Amino acid sequence: MMQQVTKTEKIVNHYQISHFLSEENFSRLEEIMYPQNAPEGSHLFWEGEPATKMFYVHKGEVKITKSTEDGKEFILQILQPGDFFGEFGGFDDLQYGYNGEATQDSVVGAVQIKDLEILIYQHGDFAVEFFRWIGLMQRTIQSKFRDLMLFGKNGALASTLIRLTNTCGEILPDGSIRLGIKLTNTDLANMIGTTRESVNRLLSTYKSHGVVSYDHSLIVIHDLDYLKKIVCCPNCPAEVCRI
Repeated sequence: MMQQVTKTEKIVNHYQISHFLSEENFSRLEEIMYPQNAPEGSHLFWEGEPATKMFYVHKGEVKITKSTEDGKEFILQILQPGDFFGEFGGFDDLQYGYNGEATQDSVVGAVQIKDLEILIYQHGDFAVEFFRWIGLMQRTIQSKFRDLMLFGKNGALASTLIRLTNTCGEILPDGSIRLGIKLTNTDLANMIGTTRESVNRLLSTYKSHGVVSYDHSLIVIHDLDYLKKIVCCPNCPAEVCRI
């Protein structure tokens, strides 16, 4: 369990790219960004479009989704201020493999892939730090799919809640953790590839065991160890165990 504190305290997000780049290299990245407004409900890109840009969230929230063959939406990520995202690889005609939608009025910094490549070519220290961050993103994706595939619906939900604590959690004075974003049961269902009814049943079980509660529509987790036992948690670093 998290150490108890005497005041509300945000969990530090060490997975963000600013924690991987030196101050000088992060400034270099900022220099090639240009601001772009993304009103709530608008799309930064659609699945299948040419991947010509990466994005840095300055303000707001962006949802990354994948459409299934039957038209359902699978939520891959919920991105907060400080997150950097997009497709990057050494292949021609790279396309976005998912959709990027602003779920709040947002401001992002858009980075042209060609400008990013020039920055990598010109500054070896930037390249090393940037690819360390890329490697972390790969580990995060692998660990997430491991939990979704190996531990069933219960494990998928438990894993998602654990990852949310590391992504947007606030430690309350009693040591419980409140998630900083509002998520409906439909949202949670779309994050783990199941039905809203299944999430309803699982959350009801968690509530009956005193594991979770609600504070003005925000989920509060009281017993993180309970959730960790469901997925045989290997205690991955917080920067890997995230949404």
